[in-house]
Amino acid sequence: MHEIFDTDTTFASLDLKPELLKGITEAGFEHPTHVQAKLIPQAIEGRDILGQSKTGTGKTAAFGIPVLHLLEKQDQFGALVLVPTRELAVQVAREIDVLGQYTGLRTVPVYGGQKITIQAKKLERKPQIIVGTPGRVMDMNQRGLLPYKHLKVAMLDEVDRMLDIGFREDIRRILGSIKQAHQTIFVSATISPEIEKLAKQYMKNAVDLSTVEAKSLTVSQVHQRFMPVQPWDKRGLLKMVIDREKPGLMLVFCRTKATVDKVTEYLGRKNIDARSLHADMPQNKRDRVMEKLREGKVHVLVASDLAARGIDVKGISHVVNYDVPDDPEVYVHRIGRTARAGCDGQAIMFVTPEQGALVDGIMALTNVEIHEDGYDDFKPSPPPEKDRRRQEAQAKAKAEEVESKSRQVNALPDKSAAADASKFPGGIVPTALPRKGMGGRLRTRRS
Repeated sequence: MHEIFDTDTTFASLDLKPELLKGITEAGFEHPTHVQAKLIPQAIEGRDILGQSKTGTGKTAAFGIPVLHLLEKQDQFGALVLVPTRELAVQVAREIDVLGQYTGLRTVPVYGGQKITIQAKKLERKPQIIVGTPGRVMDMNQRGLLPYKHLKVAMLDEVDRMLDIGFREDIRRILGSIKQAHQTIFVSATISPEIEKLAKQYMKNAVDLSTVEAKSLTVSQVHQRFMPVQPWDKRGLLKMVIDREKPGLMLVFCRTKATVDKVTEYLGRKNIDARSLHADMPQNKRDRVMEKLREGKVHVLVASDLAARGIDVKGISHVVNYDVPDDPEVYVHRIGRTARAGCDGQAIMFVTPEQGALVDGIMALTNVEIHEDGYDDFKPSPPPEKDRRRQEAQAKAKAEEVESKSRQVNALPDKSAAADASKFPGGIVPTALPRKGMGGRLRTRRS
């Protein structure tokens, strides 16, 4: 609890408006998380802020509460919150609405995938807070429905993800279009040099709260482990994990949308209640899946990274990395879906033999040792014909590489090498430090 919450501080001690504090209390909040305790007082003072905090530590409330405290009913279009995905826009707007239910302030999410006319009618009522994706925000601004000239606060949530998916120019256009004096807040799980450059360009005398070290990127409440497996055995292993772990709610991350659908279909054939979530699904279908998820009517959700950015619900007990991400920071975001608000969670990663280097990179970033796990009674299946041929070709290439290196090692050294070799009689002159870590490979029962 102490790792997540500042138990020496209460929301009542932050000098918030009574009507806002009432909503916070009814939401079940008593002690702020560490990022909330640091960010809220600085934001209430009107300071520009660059804030970093690991996933699952209350970033939405950290910037939502100051906005609800600072704005009044007459501050129409007073705050803009930019987020990377549609689901996150809806999620953030919901949370701000819950916290500010007694303030009289209105929050409207705007995002692609929903009819312009629906959102236009809501904007015509001149809400105080807008939460949106960059593309739809600019569209609404160009239509004259979302003016920037009244903005007092501009916030960017999950800035790292927005840059990753190509919103950098949109962000610059939006922030560059706000000509009046205003407050700017960036909040992100990771802070890159590019984010720091953006902050310097669009902030004035910013408070730097990006002090979270890599060792704190994943919380101790997440029990992390990996399971070696061949690619063709992943689905069978996933079913066994579900049967053995009996998760309250499991989130399964896949690399591609095609894999999401195939895994969901497989689980359905095995009588496991699973739903898909990826960017190619129609928005109304994605909304229905998210609604069922919030209502606790989904037990296994198979998702792509982009679609899962808005998943911030209670009860996610397990996160399975069905495919190991190439970027270690994506792993951090994924497992941050569990162990939220001080709860415990399980993170399981399926690792194929050639992915050891990716696991090394994740452990280097998080400074956490991820232990190997598995089931003794899991029976690997023989490889499909195409995989068998691929393995044979790889083995042949590896053997030729080893033979080539052997010929090089056994070749007669030149005079200078012979002189050095005299210091190592009967041995081989070392030319480099030994390799560290897993060397890019993991053993499975079939390798």
